[in-house]
Amino acid sequence: MKWQEVQQIFPNQFVKFEILHSEEKDNQEFIDDVAVIGPVSDEEATKELLNSKDKTLIYHTSKDRVIVKVRKNVGLRRYL
Repeated sequence: MKWQEVQQIFPNQFVKFEILHSEEKDNQEFIDDVAVIGPVSDEEATKELLNSKDKTLIYHTSKDRVIVKVRKNVGLRRYL
């Protein structure tokens, strides 16, 4: 489902969805196809986001596009 369709069905609220297709460019992931799991209340949005894994995300439908900053793994130092 395209993001514009999600915005029409769930206007001005948080939505939990799974990413079906995205493109990465300049350390940003542009998400253009999603499978909606369901709406999330404002009170539960942060908790749901912290518990989301893999391709699951919480986002507010007031945003025109779904764009996520991509952070590369930072190497950990260890002592030998």
